[in-house]
Amino acid sequence: MWPFEGKGVWLLYDPDRLSPEDFMERLERFRETLRPSAVLVGTSFLEGNICERVRILKGTTDLPVILFPGSHYQLCPFYDYVLFLSLLSGRNPEYLIGEHVKAAPQIKRLGLKVIPVAYLLIDGGTYTATEFVSNTKPIPRDKPELILAHVLAARYLGFAAVYLEAGSGAVLSVPTDTVTKVKEEVGLPVIVGGGIRSLQEVDEYHGAGADVVVIGTAVEDGNLKGT
Repeated sequence: MWPFEGKGVWLLYDPDRLSPEDFMERLERFRETLRPSAVLVGTSFLEGNICERVRILKGTTDLPVILFPGSHYQLCPFYDYVLFLSLLSGRNPEYLIGEHVKAAPQIKRLGLKVIPVAYLLIDGGTYTATEFVSNTKPIPRDKPELILAHVLAARYLGFAAVYLEAGSGAVLSVPTDTVTKVKEEVGLPVIVGGGIRSLQEVDEYHGAGADVVVIGTAVEDGNLKGT
């Protein structure tokens, strides 16, 4: 159910912030140093036609294009995979199962490949768009026992991977020791994102046990340290 091998870096493309052409310019700028293995397409607030932007992106990159969905309205036929996210850290039923029921018939009709992922929002030291839109609170970063209980539940529920997210533009990224504990507890592929601003952090997360590190804002702004 997890289709990727080895350690990876995914670059997050927000269609509300950049055109496909501008994003590809940044991707090429960081390709040699980051060696990205996929493009993650995601936005918390959709403005305009996401499908047209994804179609253009898909036609200009050789990397897999993966939907990081904020809504079933973001589905279209140009993705290689869809992260079928369930926001287990929150208690809003819309993001635990509601959006999934709306999306499932469209996913089947479009013939898209899905990866069931447990999505956990971890406190990143600031109020994020994900927190606002989902109307949920993040798990406190100093409560590893709560995080581990959630990821253990994710394993028992049969998820293929765990996504630990501090949120776009987070002041504090997910603690590396939390990543290590999560990996040791469940052994599932671990995706980490939010507030990552340097190549050193990428290496540290991979060393801590993360399978995928997601970088968004630092690449968008062109200020990734160490490049």
